[in-house]
Amino acid sequence: MTAALLYPFILVAGALQALGNAMNAQLRGKLVNPWLAATVSFLPIVFVFATLFFTMPTPLPNLDSLSKMPWYAPLGGVAGAVAVFGGLAFIDKVGAGPFNGLTLTANILTSLAMDAFGLFGLQASGFKPMAWLGGLLMAVGVTFIAKSGGKSEGGEGGIGGKLLYPFILVAGALMAIGVVWNAQLRGALENPWLAATVSFIPVVFVFALIFLLRPSPLPNRDDIAGVRWWMPLAGITGAVAVFAGLLFVDKVGAGAFNGLLITANLLTSVALDHFGWCGMKQVKAGTPRLIGAAVMVAGIVLISLF
Repeated sequence: MTAALLYPFILVAGALQALGNAMNAQLRGKLVNPWLAATVSFLPIVFVFATLFFTMPTPLPNLDSLSKMPWYAPLGGVAGAVAVFGGLAFIDKVGAGPFNGLTLTANILTSLAMDAFGLFGLQASGFKPMAWLGGLLMAVGVTFIAKSGGKSEGGEGGIGGKLLYPFILVAGALMAIGVVWNAQLRGALENPWLAATVSFIPVVFVFALIFLLRPSPLPNRDDIAGVRWWMPLAGITGAVAVFAGLLFVDKVGAGAFNGLLITANLLTSVALDHFGWCGMKQVKAGTPRLIGAAVMVAGIVLISLF
């Protein structure tokens, strides 16, 4: 199977990731405590992947493959979760637009750098000017979309908020690195279901531990009654992107994978806002957002072709 044939599956994963973000926002609103919401969101993922592993337990890793596994490989899920923590901690301080623009731009550029230098076991492709031009176009497109997404109160205008920008850029870079680490984990453990389970278990542990340390506020009976059946499934829709990374990132490259994923994610997010789906506040897709979407598509075409 050629790499281009995998692109539709990656685009679907990116769209589901955006859908999962909207569902997570609804879940957090009902459960009040963000750490409780994150734990509830991630628990079904571990259950589903563990069940699939017990149903399909082969192939299993051998001692040789385990001995060659990099120490960082099981931390791919945790690396990706840093961006989740960044959103929980910083988005109200810097604004949703700057936060998403910074994380996604760092994601794209880190992905291209990993491809160029062959970091974390990827095959080095060298510096490709057209691919980096595509990355630049994607960053510009992200900025157009993010800037048209509104500002949070007391957010991006303050000097204190801008001091958080370096931490947010690191979160975006770790998001891209986590995808590659997960691919390394899958290579060592051989069974993709086992790899996905191992990747998500530390994430659940971290969020559950933080919730135990910071258990307030807690939802009341009315809050819990408002939880719809689909809200706790938000993590599962987002996990499709992680699983796609386990399977495909070494075949299409980190730059193309994350570029396709982010493009599908943001275009779906624009549609969710425009139509007000999944309980999202309706924000019409104006000219800046449409320009940003078009520029992002042009960028991912350059990354994919070159």
